[in-house]
Amino acid sequence: MRAVGTELLTCRSMNILIEDAEKLEYLTSNSLWTKNPTDGKNFGSTGNAFAAAKKELIGRFNIVCYIAQTKQFINMNHGKGKGAEIVAA
Repeated sequence: MRAVGTELLTCRSMNILIEDAEKLEYLTSNSLWTKNPTDGKNFGSTGNAFAAAKKELIGRFNIVCYIAQTKQFINMNHGKGKGAEIVAA
């Protein structure tokens, strides 16, 4: 099975968001958190979202594609942000 590079995963009709896996909130364009996925910042690609999430002061995160028309989520990736180091210490 072939893997697709993260730089190739872009979704024109979907928003690619960073989700705080513990709070189930989405990062906005002004670096706040919201429960409403339509207010989340669209990072344009999973690679951009993953790189930004690794720098955020959060623990576990998910990279999700959100389809606003159908209110569906597709989990694309996950990881731990900078906050995971603080929590573990």
